[in-house]
Amino acid sequence: MADSPKLSEPPGGSAGRVRWRRFAVLTVPAVAVTAGLGIALAQGALAASFAVSGQQFKVSAKSLEGEGFAQYGSVDVNARQELIPVAVTAIKEAKLHSLCQSVVTTLPVIGDISLNLTAGQKSPVEASNLFVDATQLSGDAVFSNIEIGRDASTLDKGPADAQGMQDLFAQQADTVSISNLQQTAWATNAGTFKLSGLNMNISKGKKECF
Repeated sequence: MADSPKLSEPPGGSAGRVRWRRFAVLTVPAVAVTAGLGIALAQGALAASFAVSGQQFKVSAKSLEGEGFAQYGSVDVNARQELIPVAVTAIKEAKLHSLCQSVVTTLPVIGDISLNLTAGQKSPVEASNLFVDATQLSGDAVFSNIEIGRDASTLDKGPADAQGMQDLFAQQADTVSISNLQQTAWATNAGTFKLSGLNMNISKGKKECF
């Protein structure tokens, strides 16, 4: 019986096989991340609809009144495809008094540069279908008809798209009122965002809302 045909060894003999094995090991994490992102997208787990920057920003307000409140866990993704856990606060209609937003950037040679935005000192800032992807939130809050521990995929009091992954913890309420609001966030989305008395300035040094 004739000998079976043999596959020729890649150039470099066994070293070639080692290089291929290393290549395979290196590609596994990338494939896993891509697959994880695909699953997250399919299940509605990703929060912001854009790649977030590498900087968080701070937001404060003297008071916030909202109708149609929902809150649940989710993830943002940055330009390097890294997943960032966040708590999404979603409100159908919101009014904020004395709004402040700040972000600090550190540049070589120059040092800290602060961008500050204020609005709503006289007439409140108004937002519809507001989504805030935050890592910290504090204040004095009052909720009406609140549901705590609801499945995130079944939320129905907030904006239409305010739902998380099945089996995850969430809460919702008919209305929310928060005084002395302070939060640190990665992203904000809104259907409409009306800022009365808008004022924005950039200055050297670290000048934050809180």
